[in-house]
Amino acid sequence: MAGLIADLLRRKPVTQMVAESGSGELARSFGLFPLVMLGIGATIGTGVYFLLTETVPQAGPAVVWSFLIAGAVAGISALCYAEFAGAVPIAGSSYSYIYATLGELAAMIVGACLLLEYGVSAAAVAVGWSQYLNQLLDNVFGFRIPEQLANAPEAGGIINLPAVLLIALCALLLIRGATESVRANAIMTTLKLGVLGLFILIGATGWNSDNLAQFAPFGFSGVISVVGAIFFTFVGLDAVSTAGEEVRNPRRNLPLAVLITLLAVTATYIAVAIVAVAAQPVERFEGQKAGLAAILQDLTHASWPGTLIAAGAVLSIFSATLVTLYGQTRVLYAMGRDGLVPPIFHRVDPRTRTPIHNTLIVTASVALLAGLLPITFLAELTSIGTLVAFSIVAIGLIVLRRTAPELPRSFRVPGYPVTPVLSVVGCGWIILTLKSITIWAFLVWAALAVVVYFAYSRKHSRLADSRVG
Repeated sequence: MAGLIADLLRRKPVTQMVAESGSGELARSFGLFPLVMLGIGATIGTGVYFLLTETVPQAGPAVVWSFLIAGAVAGISALCYAEFAGAVPIAGSSYSYIYATLGELAAMIVGACLLLEYGVSAAAVAVGWSQYLNQLLDNVFGFRIPEQLANAPEAGGIINLPAVLLIALCALLLIRGATESVRANAIMTTLKLGVLGLFILIGATGWNSDNLAQFAPFGFSGVISVVGAIFFTFVGLDAVSTAGEEVRNPRRNLPLAVLITLLAVTATYIAVAIVAVAAQPVERFEGQKAGLAAILQDLTHASWPGTLIAAGAVLSIFSATLVTLYGQTRVLYAMGRDGLVPPIFHRVDPRTRTPIHNTLIVTASVALLAGLLPITFLAELTSIGTLVAFSIVAIGLIVLRRTAPELPRSFRVPGYPVTPVLSVVGCGWIILTLKSITIWAFLVWAALAVVVYFAYSRKHSRLADSRVG
């Protein structure tokens, strides 16, 4: 029994992690600006382009408060990530952080959370792509993809073919190389920020205070009911730290990128949300396709603003899908290096310096989810994976302060230890607002992770070799 407990709690030394990250398997090929674009690209996507039509009918204009609450909880968690990223600048994000602090079994569970967070997030984001692609095709060419081929079975279709196509395109780009993927994401993210800025400017001309008169028609319970679904849009904060082995000067750039991403994303979400609910009555949101594009077309009585928004959404969702898929492959890369998943996930192509087999397995799995499942269920599953990971990272930070106080840190969480405790409380509170089916689905997923750990990971872990640790 003592040996079993020792196995479950065995930790991977930070010094070993940092030494492995310097092996050069992955190329350190980009700096701060592309890293910030990576975070913003992963975060700003379906949240503003799609979720408003799902959340405004439940919360009313007070959905702005829902975004604020989600942003506040994510912000507290981001501070914990920033300290970890500066102290442990390696691939794997919170999986690696927990392996260094809370032990192997906890790391396996967090790894499972991240696979849920990234894989399901990529699927959820891709699902929303077909709506704006159809809007763009209709405005420009007068053609729409048939509903049967643009929706999951539960939404009245056969398969969401555009979502599958999007993931296939992302797979091709990721296989070509990290530098190419990051550069493409930076271009797409810059363009989509410009398009959202255009929405704010044009949408503000249609500001109607009457639309805000009943600001919280469903009370505080309505505001809280959608926070869990919205929270998944903050997944990019974690995505930044998955690039720990491919960014230059990681101790400086990783914490900075996390904090800049948080500020930029929260400000953008709130600005877009408040302009949208002021420009359009609440009842118009429900069931509305390509919501932001529809709002501008109604305001201007012209198709060109809606066409620009639809084009921006197509780019936005493309970049968000690309980055979340990138994040998942890097988490699996770190887990494969540690032996907790099969070594195929750690195998890197010597020419492209990318984990090609890993990428193909991930994208095929995500394409299946995106093609067949509806977005709302996927969004909540992503949220609970993110929330659990954020909570455990906050606990891990407290442990790291106690076990490795001498470790160099380029950033320190302000208000310690209150800040990480608030992160745990805030994330736990949002988890309790999620649907019971979502919580049960997560518990089943976590249980499967434990089964895999005892059936495979515990025996194949590199730390199982006494010579390693």
